[in-house]
Parts: sequence; C-alpha cells; structure tokens
Amino acid sequence: MARSQNVQSSEAGKKILKEAYKEQGLTQPELAGKSNTSIDTIKRLLGTKDCPNGVERWSIKNICKVLGLKPTDIVDPQDWHGCELIPQDFQSLIEEKLKRFCGRKFVFKAFGDFIKKHPCGYFIVIGEAGIGKSAVAAKYVQDHHVPGYFNILAERRNRAELFLKSLRGQLQQRYNLPNSDNADLRELLANVARQLPEGEPLVVVVDALDEVEQEAGENLLHLPKELPDNVYFLLTRRPYSLETKRLTVSAGTATDELDLSGDEYAPHCRRDVEEYLGRWWDEETALQQWTQGRHLSRKEFVETLADKSENNFMYLRYVLPEMVNGNYDSLELTQLPQGLQEYYQTHWVRMGMERAERRMRVMVLFVLVEIGAAVPAQVLADVLDEDILHVQKVLNKEWREYLKLQPEDGEDCYSIYHASFLDFLNGKVELKPTRKLFCEVNQRIADYQEREMEQ
Repeated sequence: MARSQNVQSSEAGKKILKEAYKEQGLTQPELAGKSNTSIDTIKRLLGTKDCPNGVERWSIKNICKVLGLKPTDIVDPQDWHGCELIPQDFQSLIEEKLKRFCGRKFVFKAFGDFIKKHPCGYFIVIGEAGIGKSAVAAKYVQDHHVPGYFNILAERRNRAELFLKSLRGQLQQRYNLPNSDNADLRELLANVARQLPEGEPLVVVVDALDEVEQEAGENLLHLPKELPDNVYFLLTRRPYSLETKRLTVSAGTATDELDLSGDEYAPHCRRDVEEYLGRWWDEETALQQWTQGRHLSRKEFVETLADKSENNFMYLRYVLPEMVNGNYDSLELTQLPQGLQEYYQTHWVRMGMERAERRMRVMVLFVLVEIGAAVPAQVLADVLDEDILHVQKVLNKEWREYLKLQPEDGEDCYSIYHASFLDFLNGKVELKPTRKLFCEVNQRIADYQEREMEQ
C-alpha cells in the first residue's frame, strides 16, 4: 500500500516542538515566518488544529532547521523513514518539486484509467518547459512508492546506462531478483512481472525523456517495444517530432498521450495554477501587503498573475519569491514579465548582463553550461582565475534562484536548475560558439583540467 509523503507529529513531538520555539523566544507567527511555512502548519504539528492529511515533509525540515531539531524529534522515526523506497538519488529533487504542489488530478485519473483499460503500456505526459511535468512525476513516485528516474540534462544524468543502473538497483531493493546484476531492462521487467501479486501492477516513472542523450537508432533509454503484462511506464517529455519521438512499440503494447497544452485540458491547468497562486497568497503576508498597496483583491491578483504566467509553474516559482522579497515593489501587477522566457530576459537585463563589466557573471553561467555537472564554487573560481568570495557572491546573490545547490563529498555544488533556463542561456548571443567568449571559456576549462591531471 502506498504511503503519503505527508506525515503527522507524534505526541512527544508536539511537546518538543512547543518547548523548542518557546525556549528560543519565538511566537507561532514568527516561527512560521522564519521557516517559510504557514501558521496553520505550526498549529497542525502542535495538535491545536485538525490534521487529517498530515504535513508536508519540507515544512517540517524548515521548522527543524530554525529550531535546531531533527525531523524525528517531531515525527515518529518509523513514520518519517516510511518513504525509504523513494530513490535516494532523487529525494531532494522530489521534495523540491512538491513544495505547495496542487491539482493535476486529471492527469492521475487519466493514467489510472489507462491502467484499468490496458494489460500493459506507455502513458506519456507532454508539455512545454516549466508546465509541471516533473512535479507530476515526483508526485506519483511519492504517493505510490514506485520506481522512478529523472533525466537531468544540466547535470548529465540523462544516459541509458545511468537509467538502467538506477532502475536495476530500485527493482532489486523491492523484489527478489537473483542473478540480475547484468540483466538488461527487458529481462528485469520480465523477472518482476513473474512475481507480481495478482492485480498489482508495476509502474515505472521516467521524467524528461526529451533530455536523454543517446545515439540514434533504438528507443530512448532502450525502452522495450514489448512490455510484460501488468507493467506500465509513466513518461514525461516536451513536445516532439517524428524524428525525435524514438518510442516504437509492438501491437500488443498500448500507448497513450496526454498533452497538457491541449484545449480540453486548458481549464484544468488554469484551475491548478490559480489554486497554486491562492496558496501562496494565503500563506505569504508580503503578497497580501503587495496587493493591498495597489488596491487589488485576492481574485485580481490570482487571475492577473495566472495570465502573466501563461499557466507555467516555473514562471511562478521565480516570480513569487521575488515579489515576497520586495524585488517588484516598484512595479504594478500589469508590468510583470509575460511568460517564462520574457522573465528570464527581464532578469538578464536587470542584472546588467548586457554590459561589458558584467563579463565575469556571464562566464560563471557559461562554465556551468559547458561543464554540465554540479561543481563547487572553488572549481568555478579556479577555472576563471577569480577570487572565491567574488564567485560565491555571484552564485548566491545574483543567480541563486536559477541554480541547484546540492552537497557532494562534503562540498556545496552548483548546477543549472531547470532545462528552460539552460535553453535561454544557449540562445544568448554571448554564448554562441562563434563568439570569442565561448572559445575563451572552453580554453579556461581545458587549462583547468590539464592542471588537475598534472597534480
């Protein structure tokens, strides 16, 4: 039975939480503000407000960080570790994607209907960058505890051999699969299918199929043309052409697609975006003050910003925190950027990236694009021959919301957060291969790698 990512506080945890915030001289509203959660969340954890559906894990982690506690101080350890089957390589990504997650019920219903209708098959969710495909994949993995793989172009975690290794490990963890260390995908799925309990399907989630790097020829990730009965794949990808589809199946394996840009789904997507915006407005006093200062109602705020976002969650992920932090205090609601690409361009200009003196800031981003992996700030500083403090300021002050920060071997490492920003950077003339800057950055990377080999 699938267990929810949401959890409840234990009786002992309620007492610990109450004592901890009082010891630090915090009120409930102050704790909510410092932990970027809502007062209702605090009350649910304290037991003073009903909590039938539990509390999201990310909010508990934020609260514990403020109070110097561990999540298992508030939540029973057995409940907290109940999601151990979620792929550890993608745990932080899943938690990030599911902050304030809402809606998409129509997607999950369509996939559920697909499973009921067909003995096996591929169900593909299609949508433009930032529309919420990865969140759909993350939500399904979280709620149903199924195997999953998230292709990440910016980190070069997007190759068939990495996918197979990860999926093999996940299936071995869940099922008794002797002599499977060298099994290919077809063999693995067949071995699992033979031991599935009656009526229990195997669902494998694969996100961002379009970001896979693989030589032409076979199906992407070598996905089998034939699937065993009771085996299903939930795939996400951007719109594709016949040349880039690369998913051919046999007559006995069903396929179906749900295009999030389709007219029939537009009302659903709009409602999901409006619900998401409403949650932000309800939980962020700064947004309420922003709208009140402009004599706008909650409804006007939600509807206008939904129009501006073009139903793109990535746009909202960037714009809403900036509004909360006061970066748009000088603008009216109608003056906000229109759509994700205009937002990127507006920020680019606002940061003065068109000016020659901002050259190093462009190069920091370009090095991340070219290396294509998460790297420490010290590596960037060494490649560019810049002071580490200067590089850290650029990373953490100017481009933080566009970068993914993750610990590796005890160091904080940076990579491009989302493929849509990578697309934007690759489209800038400053980063074209014909430009002098391109050659210089690649030469610097090569020089750095040569120095490392000599040590």
